[in-house]
Amino acid sequence: MSKPIKFAVVLSGCGVYDGSEIHEATLTLLAISKLNGEYEIFAPDVEQLHVVNHLTGNVSDEKRNVLVESARIARGKIKALQAYKASDVDALIFPGGFGAAKNLSTYAIQNEKMTVLPEVEKAIIETAKQNKPIGAWCISPVILSKVLGNISLTIGNEIDIAKLLEKFGSKHVTTGHGEIAIDLENKIVTTPCYMLESSIAQIYDGIENAIRAMIKMVK
Repeated sequence: MSKPIKFAVVLSGCGVYDGSEIHEATLTLLAISKLNGEYEIFAPDVEQLHVVNHLTGNVSDEKRNVLVESARIARGKIKALQAYKASDVDALIFPGGFGAAKNLSTYAIQNEKMTVLPEVEKAIIETAKQNKPIGAWCISPVILSKVLGNISLTIGNEIDIAKLLEKFGSKHVTTGHGEIAIDLENKIVTTPCYMLESSIAQIYDGIENAIRAMIKMVK
């Protein structure tokens, strides 16, 4: 019996407006499990950019930690991203949510002048150097584009963001519900998820299709 493929899943908090998109994060874990894979969950041990009341949409005065908040989704079984080693896993995934643009990077506030959190950049580069697949959903492909440059990916059909990706040296592929973009040469798999107006079933279709593609790359 072959050894299960192990994925590292990097979260950015808990909640679409200031952390990981919970549907995307949870459905990623579900798809990995359904496809007979294993996963280990990581998040950076840093303070969130801000905390958003998800009922009102207002920013509060609270201070929260990305690792602590991500542990809600991980049911406590999570490691600081600083401990990530590409040699320990077969593939790396970044679900979406505004946390990717606020906590894993500065895209939300700096746009094309964005920077990427050092431990996030290190994880991506280390994984790419070991020729292992990297997946990114929703807005997270912006981070891969900034770090890796000359890759092919998708964020759905957002023209302005596609132009930004091209400035970083990437090629954008327009996709619809449940569709994925595959860069075979660089082993990058992306899917738009909630970058499109989508149902939760459509979100799952895209995530499962992406993870299936990543499994094929590993095999």
